Amino acid sequence: MRRHLMPWMLGGALLLAGATTAEPLRYAEDRAPPIVNPLFTTTMSEARLAELVFEGLFTDDAKLSSTPRLATGLDLAEDRMSAVVRLKPGVTWQDGESFTAEDVAFTVAAMKEESTASTERGRVQFIQEVEVIDDLTVKLTFEREEYAPEDKLHFKVLPAHRFEGTAVKRSDAFRTQPIGTGPYRVKRFNDDNSITLAKFDQYHDSTRIDEITMREVADKNYQSKLLLYESLEALVRVLPRDLATLQADRKVELYPYQTNSWWYVGFQNNRAPFDDERVREALTLLVDIDALLAPIGTGEVVSGPFVTSSPYYNHEVKRPKPDARKAAELLTAAGFAKSGDYWSRDGKPLTLKLTAQENLETAQDVVIALQSQLQSQGIKVEPTFLGTAEWKAKVWRERDFDAVLSQWSFDRSEDVTEQFHSEGKFNFGHYANAEVDALLDQAKDTSDPQAKKALLREVHAKVADDHPMIFLWTLDSYSAISRRVRKVVIHPFYFFTWSREWELK
Repeated sequence: MRRHLMPWMLGGALLLAGATTAEPLRYAEDRAPPIVNPLFTTTMSEARLAELVFEGLFTDDAKLSSTPRLATGLDLAEDRMSAVVRLKPGVTWQDGESFTAEDVAFTVAAMKEESTASTERGRVQFIQEVEVIDDLTVKLTFEREEYAPEDKLHFKVLPAHRFEGTAVKRSDAFRTQPIGTGPYRVKRFNDDNSITLAKFDQYHDSTRIDEITMREVADKNYQSKLLLYESLEALVRVLPRDLATLQADRKVELYPYQTNSWWYVGFQNNRAPFDDERVREALTLLVDIDALLAPIGTGEVVSGPFVTSSPYYNHEVKRPKPDARKAAELLTAAGFAKSGDYWSRDGKPLTLKLTAQENLETAQDVVIALQSQLQSQGIKVEPTFLGTAEWKAKVWRERDFDAVLSQWSFDRSEDVTEQFHSEGKFNFGHYANAEVDALLDQAKDTSDPQAKKALLREVHAKVADDHPMIFLWTLDSYSAISRRVRKVVIHPFYFFTWSREWELK
């Protein structure tokens, strides 16, 4: 990659404006983000905070179409192999430095840098080279033809001058001294794990709320009470059991929104007996998904790795229905026999060690119900709940599990390559199918949206046939916001993308 490097140095004080007397908008997260650096985003709480502090070259408009943010537009070459991006003049970083094309070049280089190990690296893999033409113009050369590159230029841009080089570490000082171009700057990290953000006075656009406070509230049951008691103004996601109570309160407004997220029980596909497709299919057929969903809310059951509203969802693939007789045939063919209360092989009962995240809302309810269903059908279930650090170590790094209950959340691109390609970074269950690999590679290479749709619908069908996981559902989501907050429109993936227009009365 060609880029014009400058001496990126740590340092420069985070400018703090005087305290405001206006009331803050307070919202709750189950856990406060430990760092604020979009190179290393791993949780939705981090992504939401990033929407307030940082910006991309493009963003979503109200119809989820790409619109310029730090850019003013781009000119796509006739061969679709490059584009010249024009940047917005007069934009400053929150430390007073000017935003330039050098920052774009740096950000792409840092994300692609092997030693940085950015969780967002995949977002810039389509960029082969970056050339800084002048302070407000950058040329991007692509790995292959791009039909609409602006749809991929939503990644957050970082300030080059705040780093010593493109090899960025999670432990860099920037993690707690973030500098963005966004509408809010981090004012302070508080002793109670809350984070206070103040309006950036030199912001290049308008912002109507002076201060936002993120409060850490681990108990989700308590979050709704804080909203009712007016100790919060916003609740990102309402628990289904709290919907009726909040709906009945005249001081609260509920806002439904759609997400590209779905729940699943994922098997370790290279560990016996779950390396046998017959066993995976049998377990799928022993689960009543509707009965699992009913106590935790409403949603749509999915049959594959896309939400039902996605253009890539293959509606010809039917969701599995409970079928104990067929499950018994499959288990028998796999060498198991019903011995007493349990299915066994070689004298050992078929046991599913099910791992779940303790901070995944309603996960405990799902695990208990799933355990009851499977044990009534002769499958032993041993559940384990892990904290965030343990989950990352056990599941992400060591990949040491029989099965996990979790959910995937995707942005508008709905790229499932990292989850289902045999070389995917997030393919924790070691799923491998050469045909699926080839289809995913083709879908990534094509610039024809209709061809991409056909390829990914085939991916949906083939993955469903392999049963690497039990696909569960996409939940109907609601946020709850005080009626004191006006002009609210919620982004379905990142929540705060359009918060610049919100007003607090």
